[in-house]
Amino acid sequence: MNVKPSPRKTALHQKAQLMSASEIERTLVRLAYEIVEKNDGINGLGLIGIRRRGVPIAERLGKIITRIENAEVPVGTLDITFYRDDLSTLGPKPVVQEGEIGFSIEDKNIVLVDDVLFTGRTVRAAMDALFSHGRPRRVQLCVLIDRGHRELPVEASFVGRNVQTTMNEVIEVKLTEIDDAEKVLLMEK
Repeated sequence: MNVKPSPRKTALHQKAQLMSASEIERTLVRLAYEIVEKNDGINGLGLIGIRRRGVPIAERLGKIITRIENAEVPVGTLDITFYRDDLSTLGPKPVVQEGEIGFSIEDKNIVLVDDVLFTGRTVRAAMDALFSHGRPRRVQLCVLIDRGHRELPVEASFVGRNVQTTMNEVIEVKLTEIDDAEKVLLMEK
């Protein structure tokens, strides 16, 4: 029997640390103020984190906005796995569970939150998943890092930091909730 060797993952090495824990925190505080300002407060506002690292970022933004406005803003989670167009092995789209987001998005100003904006494909998949839950009034995108190289016409309304990268470079966001570390790294293949 012929067995093909499994494709080896290209080793990445750290090129630079782009953000420390304190820089991430300051950036999230700034983004929270921008979200409140651009939406004229929090009336009708909802934050939705794109699984995986968008979720803790959305939760942190929600806590910061609650401190700023002295009122809670709903924070939900969106799993886009079955909406991605780059996973050709998946079958038909499954039914998304109603309780997934955790609040009604109807006629709300929704801010989708993710860690890194790259090609735009994750955001496109998130929009498909989001609209399966209803029709928000407006959808805005908030990302910690925008690294360029779009394949789709997607632009973030709120950007923590723009980082020009090459196609051989990768941005790694490390968050305490998932990685037991708090930093943003520029890695190279």
